[in-house]
Amino acid sequence: MPIYLDHNAGAPLRPEAAEAIFRFIAERAGNPSSVHRAGQRARRMLELARSQVAAIVGADAGQVVFTSGGTESNNLAIFGAVTAATRRRKIISSEIEHSSILTPLLELERRGFEVVRVAPDSDGQIDRERVLEAIGTNRDTALVTLGLANSEVGTIQDLAPLSAACREAGAIFHIDGAQVVGRISVDVNALGCDLMTLSGHKLGAPAGIGALYIRDSAQFAPSIFGGPQEAGRRAGTPNLLGAIAFGASAEALMRSMPVESSRIEMLAATLLARLRDAIPGLKLNGPLTGRIPNTLNLTFPNVLGESMLIALDLAEVEVSMGSACAAGAVEPSHVLLAMGRSRADARSSLRISLGWNTTAKEIDAVATIIPDVWRRVAAAEPVAEGASR
Repeated sequence: MPIYLDHNAGAPLRPEAAEAIFRFIAERAGNPSSVHRAGQRARRMLELARSQVAAIVGADAGQVVFTSGGTESNNLAIFGAVTAATRRRKIISSEIEHSSILTPLLELERRGFEVVRVAPDSDGQIDRERVLEAIGTNRDTALVTLGLANSEVGTIQDLAPLSAACREAGAIFHIDGAQVVGRISVDVNALGCDLMTLSGHKLGAPAGIGALYIRDSAQFAPSIFGGPQEAGRRAGTPNLLGAIAFGASAEALMRSMPVESSRIEMLAATLLARLRDAIPGLKLNGPLTGRIPNTLNLTFPNVLGESMLIALDLAEVEVSMGSACAAGAVEPSHVLLAMGRSRADARSSLRISLGWNTTAKEIDAVATIIPDVWRRVAAAEPVAEGASR
């Protein structure tokens, strides 16, 4: 059976989520907007899921809006914030955000908005002082939108200190928490954000379900219109099956997170140590500490990442070259380039991300398989010599 180490792209379905799905099918729930008994069963199931998802970030159930996933949540947050801000025309973000933030910002730039993109340091850390300077005091900033942890290298940003400046400037503060929620403790009140993106399939729910936390006081305008679902903030019948599985996954994580995070961190540290011993010149992209514990982004010397990826897949080890939304792109990672890596190094890098079903036995196996594959690929790929210089 393949060893799956691409949890940042999407986690396998958790048993708790699968059980919730089977229970949903057996109970024959209807449309949660209907008033008959089947509809009311569905409404109760939906609201239980909402409270379960809210609890994982310390929110109230009424502050959670279900969406089709992280991309929709980011789009709802960005367009909802700038639409509500009316006359404000400045948005602040960074150069290393997910494509579901970068691409909407390009569209807003095309519409005449000013977008300030703060560069990271070599570890992928965003300079808070540069963000604060960009916010300024002239009250023209509509939105500050930043990821709490980078999906490719795992760097955790210290964003809580920005909330006071956003409030003072009257700007909406949006955090993309898709990669970090469920991997470390996250509390929207401690962070002070107005909006937060969550993604179900990062936690072990099916793909196609996400959520957006909206603080009660946040200025927010809906961008999907139709019925009154989700308190008028996102029209359309929600993905009830996905929401129920998302809630079950969130509740399971709440119970297991301290032990699971520690276990995964230990497995990742073990794998990194063994790979460093076996592969001279291997480089870790991102900080050694201050990183979500499941993520290793590694530059392999004298090989192309695409070649390593294919060879590992043939050896039944499943990893990635970065964000799943950039899969198939021929360009090297925009995150690694922004961190100052050369194009050659960026093209020689792979992301390994562990998760809830990763075992010590699997890590022991890949600690041998990956160096063996690297040696074979490096020997067969002389054109790549010097690629990581």
